[in-house]
Amino acid sequence: MSKMKVAVIGCGTIASGSHIVAYRNNPNAEIKYFCDIMKERADKAVLDNGCGEAITDYRIALNDPEIEAVSICTPNYLHSVISIDCLRAGKNVLCEKPAASTYAEALEMQKVQHETGLVLNIGVVNRFNTGVNLIKKMIADGELGELYHVYVSFRSQRSIPGLGGAFTTRSVSGGGVLIDWGVHFLDIVMFCLGDPLPKAVSGQIYSKLGKDMPNYSYLNMWAGPPNYSGTYDVEDFVTGMIRTEGPTISLNGAWAQNIGVEEMYIDFLGDRAGIRMQYGKDFRVYGSKDGVLLETTPSFKSVEMFQNEIDSFLDCIRTGEKLSSHIDTVILSSQIIQGIYDSSDLNREIVFKTSQGG
Repeated sequence: MSKMKVAVIGCGTIASGSHIVAYRNNPNAEIKYFCDIMKERADKAVLDNGCGEAITDYRIALNDPEIEAVSICTPNYLHSVISIDCLRAGKNVLCEKPAASTYAEALEMQKVQHETGLVLNIGVVNRFNTGVNLIKKMIADGELGELYHVYVSFRSQRSIPGLGGAFTTRSVSGGGVLIDWGVHFLDIVMFCLGDPLPKAVSGQIYSKLGKDMPNYSYLNMWAGPPNYSGTYDVEDFVTGMIRTEGPTISLNGAWAQNIGVEEMYIDFLGDRAGIRMQYGKDFRVYGSKDGVLLETTPSFKSVEMFQNEIDSFLDCIRTGEKLSSHIDTVILSSQIIQGIYDSSDLNREIVFKTSQGG
């Protein structure tokens, strides 16, 4: 079987550190194009990997009949445009999270996927994480009993990324901490719960600590140095409540807070047992037996989740298997995130009359 020819659109951190590495490690894939509007980044990708061609216009790859698969690793506002162009050009797509900047854009992506029948997966990589899948199985097997509520915390002290840059400019990113960090946490919850349809959401966003950019004191600026002449029009804190056809979900998230304790975890609360999952780490199970309270930290061998994601993406193109990261499933997270933003803007609960899914 010949190798599948791939194009990577956007050669920033997520591409160079994850997608490109995983494609290079897959014996059935060959990267033919590295595309970035910054030519030097595309050139560097070619040099670093010893393969492919550097281009600045992704349409060159779309016009190449050899290209079967595309990874989209661009800023959020380009996700829907490029994904739709790729699908209509006959290419299968893995688009980084979030699916799009808005729910309306995600719906348009889903519509075009249905029209073309090609693969459109979203880069919700935690669905390919070993620990997350173990938690999902434990819930499905009834080990937690009735799972009635999930609490989500993604809070950090003064860690706004790239103040004044793409992350803090809503027209580019679509939002702040909710769409950046929250999408990962919410998607883990939805996946572990079996992707229940959302019924209603209530939420509030706040832009408090970063809006006075020159006077913002910070611990780190992980997406680049501050640009004080740039834009800051996104939220640095969010709180929300989600009702689903299954358990309820509540969340608190902060890029920036005046609390010096980072809290990145998910609590799954059942009437028989509960689980606290530390994001990107292990998890602990709490329960009881014969009147004795028990606490267990499972030990397991993990696979590299980005490699698992890329391998599964390429395999599903050949087999026709519909992965859990398909747009039909992940669009539920887009609906919830949009609902929280709308709830905050309108100062009321948002009730979903219809829920989108596959």
